[in-house]
Amino acid sequence: MTPPRDHRVATVFQALADPTRRELLRRLSKTPGTATELSDRLPITRQAVAKHLSALHEAGLVSAERSGREVRYRLTPGPMADAAEWMSDIGATWDRRLENLRRRFR
Repeated sequence: MTPPRDHRVATVFQALADPTRRELLRRLSKTPGTATELSDRLPITRQAVAKHLSALHEAGLVSAERSGREVRYRLTPGPMADAAEWMSDIGATWDRRLENLRRRFR
């Protein structure tokens, strides 16, 4: 069973709240990588990168594919699209409210 959209979006925002996770997503948006490859380019340990990747995986933002001892992570854009759609919906609601206020006080 798929969790409700609000829960999925909340999970995405929670994962994106951390700057290291955002940096990992930025890097994975260019090319897939392993925790070892990603940690080589960051000032944190491989174990810390793996923990961040696990949080991103739980939020559905990355997929993990095991090949032998290696796990390669790839960006999964769907949850980010859900969050963007949610923000767009909220923005449209506020736009309507502001327009109603403008009309009322003209």
